[in-house]
Amino acid sequence: MANSTRTKNENSIMESPSASPLSGRKKAQQSPGSRSRYHVSAPGHCFRKVTLTKPTFCHNCSDFIWGLIGFICEVCNFMCHEKCLKTVRTVCSCMAPTLVRVPVAHCFGPAGQKKRFCCVCRKHLEGNTAIRCEVCELHAHSDCAAFSCGDCRLCHQDGSQDIDTLHHHWREGNIPSGARCKVCRRTCGSSDVLAGMRCEWCGITTHAACYVIVPPECDLGRLRSMLLHPACVRICSRNFSKMHCYRISESCQNELDNLDEVDTQIPAPTKESQPATAVDSGKQVLKVFDGDDAVKRSHFRLVSIPRITKNEEVVESALRTFYIPDDSLDYELQDNGQQALHHNDILNRNGTPDERAIFKENVPEAWLLRAKPQDTEVLKIYAGWLKVGVAYISISISKNSTVDSVIKEVLTQLGRQDEDPSSFNLVEVYMGSKQVQRQGLTGQELLLYKLQEIRKISLRQMNQTRFYIVESRKQVVQVHLLLEGLPVQLSKEEYADLLQEHLAIKSHLVTITHVYGSQGAVVVQISCFSEAERIYMLAKDTSVSNQQLTSLVIPEIMHNKLPKGGSPLLVFVNPKSGGLKGRELLYGFRKLLNPHQVFDMTNGGPLPGLHTFREVPRFRVLVCGGDGTVGWVLSVLEAIRHKLVCPEPPIGIVPLGTGNDLARILRWGTGYSGEDPHHILVSVDEAEEVQMDRWTILLDAQEVTEDGKENGFLEPPKIVQMNNYFGLGIDAELSLDFHHAREEEPGKFNSRFHNKGVYLKAGLQKLSHTRNLHKDLKLQVDKQDIELPSIEGLIFLNIPSWGSGADLWGSEGDSRYGKPRIDDGMLEVVGVTGVVHMGQVQSGMRSGIRLAQGNYVRITVTKPIPVQVDGEPWIQAPGNIIISAAGPKVRMLRKSKHKQKKQPASLKEGRSESPSSSDGGH
Repeated sequence: MANSTRTKNENSIMESPSASPLSGRKKAQQSPGSRSRYHVSAPGHCFRKVTLTKPTFCHNCSDFIWGLIGFICEVCNFMCHEKCLKTVRTVCSCMAPTLVRVPVAHCFGPAGQKKRFCCVCRKHLEGNTAIRCEVCELHAHSDCAAFSCGDCRLCHQDGSQDIDTLHHHWREGNIPSGARCKVCRRTCGSSDVLAGMRCEWCGITTHAACYVIVPPECDLGRLRSMLLHPACVRICSRNFSKMHCYRISESCQNELDNLDEVDTQIPAPTKESQPATAVDSGKQVLKVFDGDDAVKRSHFRLVSIPRITKNEEVVESALRTFYIPDDSLDYELQDNGQQALHHNDILNRNGTPDERAIFKENVPEAWLLRAKPQDTEVLKIYAGWLKVGVAYISISISKNSTVDSVIKEVLTQLGRQDEDPSSFNLVEVYMGSKQVQRQGLTGQELLLYKLQEIRKISLRQMNQTRFYIVESRKQVVQVHLLLEGLPVQLSKEEYADLLQEHLAIKSHLVTITHVYGSQGAVVVQISCFSEAERIYMLAKDTSVSNQQLTSLVIPEIMHNKLPKGGSPLLVFVNPKSGGLKGRELLYGFRKLLNPHQVFDMTNGGPLPGLHTFREVPRFRVLVCGGDGTVGWVLSVLEAIRHKLVCPEPPIGIVPLGTGNDLARILRWGTGYSGEDPHHILVSVDEAEEVQMDRWTILLDAQEVTEDGKENGFLEPPKIVQMNNYFGLGIDAELSLDFHHAREEEPGKFNSRFHNKGVYLKAGLQKLSHTRNLHKDLKLQVDKQDIELPSIEGLIFLNIPSWGSGADLWGSEGDSRYGKPRIDDGMLEVVGVTGVVHMGQVQSGMRSGIRLAQGNYVRITVTKPIPVQVDGEPWIQAPGNIIISAAGPKVRMLRKSKHKQKKQPASLKEGRSESPSSSDGGH
């Protein structure tokens, strides 16, 4: 994905080196020296005039900058026309922490394949250094991520936190070029630069100058009826990362393991990034650390300065490199010996009589940026959680100011001086990009000393730290964990004994609230954060009866707060289906919906989602995967439906597999080919409900003697559920060959074209085989013996689609049989004579041999035979097979026939990463 040319979006400045602050990509910040600067109304920016040598676009209006002159911010690389300087409303990246309403950490994963821009430095993303938030539209370089703050979407209530009104969650840029402004209706997007604003909830787009006049309250947009409102979800998430809370599979984070929760990831210096000290370079490159923690971890930024540079100019440049918007007069540089430079020192003069440059031997490479000690400071105390109508209160603190004294002064300014100060606490909140950390302060703690200690550790950390005044209340801790992988069909007491044996649970803190015996799973409620964290981590490394346990943090949906008439959508995505498409589709749905309603099937299967929605009175389900994935969801739903308030939710499909026969007859298409996720959700919302039969297959393997009498059991009976079709003989044998080939080399089976090629190869190998399947089994339909012709395969159809869309039953009228339907309570029995016959059916030249139609089937098998149910094959031992109706019919969603209205560009691809266009397989 690396773009070495950067012809359009890279601002090439004649005053090299580049003005980009990205030391991680071997760039160094250029000191402005004595050049004039241009200040604008948007805070944080520091513009200077530059000469352009490549095509460049304005970040304010997104138009091309004609001519050679542009204006660039030395901090965030915001580029604009001279005429746009007066209208810039986009604040600088260094001011991002001041715009956060409620601090929420990001959930970073690998970036997608589409062209995106970094939300911190505004440059084009490059290759493997790019990451993106799984929940909002934040894209960044890996070394820029630490300079973003915790401004992700608020998707749930954390403990006792109360959400009253949902506001727009604005994110700048990375929207399609055709997006139109909600206010002025003019184009506001761009594919060349980071421009325009978009609400991450409702999807409306505006210009940066227009979004401020949009009413703050968000109505959630077109998808409001299927979106799980954040006010309805509660989870106690302390000690758990966003990955745990959203049940996002940790496997996708493997390549991001080196991204520290607190630190910026700046690579160790290479030959290219070593400070340049050549006499003819005209520049000096310094390593600058922002605190003791950075020194300890060797995390530095590179600052490029001219030969003759005063100390305050270097300090100013270093502050910009660390995205700190403070006054440079409040900071100083110290060398490794902790000696500070004086105000008027010139780094490379060193007091020599002739003032010659001799910095090569005397100026240290590494410097520490420190805040000068202050006797008094102005501290902002945020009161947003008290809902008092003001964002913060400014308090002047001195060396003697304690937490208690500051609380009293804040209450006085808020007009609540009559209330007891002891019922309030002061909380320090660090708004890190990957983790928001909260720490309560003691009453006699000296605040000025506290600020100095934070700055000593990390100046950037201080820039991302807030202080909140909150009411003291005893929080009731309730962490819910779902533990899967236990033995099936045990009692609650037996499960409690197993947990005590393997996890050493503390019974006074842990309570089993739900038991799913058929799934080998329990839900435990834990009233202590540390105990919950211990159980969560220990369960991941524990096996019970040679079965690995899985543990998931489960949120609570407060069903009494759900909007009336709403039907939230429960989404299951199998990222292993469809190659890369499943992964990208999972990402797209998490961004369009609440991530608490989107589940990764590889992380616990369908049970976590169905348990989470167990008390929702009305909901719908969307399954993204192949026919096997759909069957998996239906099977688990069938097993636990008696524990759901909505036992029969309608189910829609996004076909990611190879055959996708069920999706075909429900009009969801032959296979997913990169459709916009927003369009899919609109189609689901407009889909119609239909009924579908399901069937239970009892496979009772017994030894059968020559006279046809049963002679004892060989293995216990096996019960499976069938949705699409059940095959015996050549059809199942081909499926079995394909299954074995995929198990040997799973990496090759990532496209439908390749998968069908393997099927064809397996079929050609069977051309010379001759069988007499009719001699190896007996068939009864509705207690009537059916005489079988000379066939090699016997197939029982529940839906009129088989083998990737073939019509095996045929469309010709027949007075003996009724027209097949998915809800008629009847199975169609069809025979095939061999591989050639199957190929003719696939090509539409022939249909199968119609044998019977009925609702109760009994098969007697005299020899081991390949069988397959909905594409899952195995060898079945001799015995009896009985097929009968399975309980109530299931409700499916069938895509509406009418043509979908064209959606505005702002709600199309720009809402999420669209999957790649390559074919994928199940």
